[in-house]
This record gives sequence, structure tokens and C-alpha cells, in this order.
Amino acid sequence: MSPVAVFWFGIIAAIIYLPFSENPPNWGRSLAKTVPLIALTAAAWMAGGPLLLVLALALSALGDFALSRPGMRPFIAGLVAFAAAHVFYLILFTALSGRGPYMALVDQPLLALFLGWVAISAEIWLVPHTGPTLRWPVRVYVLTITLMALAALTLPLGAVAIGAVYFVASDVILAYRNFRMDPDDPLSGRAGWLLWGLYIAGQAMILVGVLNIATA
Repeated sequence: MSPVAVFWFGIIAAIIYLPFSENPPNWGRSLAKTVPLIALTAAAWMAGGPLLLVLALALSALGDFALSRPGMRPFIAGLVAFAAAHVFYLILFTALSGRGPYMALVDQPLLALFLGWVAISAEIWLVPHTGPTLRWPVRVYVLTITLMALAALTLPLGAVAIGAVYFVASDVILAYRNFRMDPDDPLSGRAGWLLWGLYIAGQAMILVGVLNIATA
């Protein structure tokens, strides 16, 4: 199969997963959730993408699997996997642009300030609701994904930057759903659909954008 075929297989698998996202945790749901990012990882590798891109996507697949399992330990494992993925993305975007994340304030000041506001506001709407065990891991994660998105903004405004913003938006929805919404809230399921769509779109755009830049 070609990288393009594997890529679209991942996108179709992500769409198929949507109806199952509201199901209780089970092994079948975990597998279905992990397949899309495994496919995107394979597509990046087959297309000769940068190693950091492949590693970030692979860690995202691991994070998807962990977050699909019940309990605190899998949740923390997923948090760590995604934080590591963001670190690899951060290093990759910085290497591609040759500019530090702080330069986003020069390149895209409005978007950069908005991302900064979202990160700081998490101290009000998110951190107090996470509990003592997760308080600092969540803070570190918020800092990591913010730096990743700022690094993406140092690249020409396009697929990578938009994908990174989508990624942040999906995590904001995920955090609000997990820590602020009642599990029985009728909007919880729809929120899951929205965050999954933003997440997959974000990862796909980052993949395509990085490959376009790296092979230009």
C-alpha cells in the first residue's frame, strides 16, 4: 500500500470510530481508537517523514490507547505519552523553522496571545478541579502543548499551525468534559465527537504539513 492509501485508511478508521466513542470502555473500543493514529504513524514512516514526526504520532497512538482504558493509572500514562509527543513536535517545529517558540509573538501575535491566555486561564477553569494527584501533571501538560502550538506558529501559517491549534482545541474540550462535565450530561457524547474530529483533523494536518515542508 502507498502512504496515501494508509493515510486515508486512518482517516476512514477515525470516522468509523465516532459512533463507538460513547460506548463504555472495552478492548474493542480501545483497539478501534488506536488504529487511526497507528495508520498515520505508518503513513509518515512510509513517506519518509522526519523521525520526530513518526515518534510523535506513535506516542499519540499510545496515548489514545491509554486514555481509552478506565482508571487513574492509564489516564496518567496517556497524559505522559501525549506530553512526550508534544515535546517531539516542539523540537521538530523549532528545527523546521529555525526559530524558538517565543518568536510566535512576532510572527502571529494575536494567535500566540490567545494561546497564552488559554494556558493561563486553565488555572481557573481546570487545575482546581483536577485534584491534588493530577494538579502538577496537568500544569506541565498545559505548558508543553502550549509551547508546541507556539512553535507551530513560527512556521508559515498553514496546515501545521492550524493542525496544532486544532489539537489544543480538542484537548480543551477533553479537559472540560473529563473534569467539569457530569458523566450523565447529554452534551458529553457530542463533546466527544467534536474533540475527536478536531484531534484527528489536527494530527492529519500536522502530518501533511510537515511532509510538505520537509520534502519541499
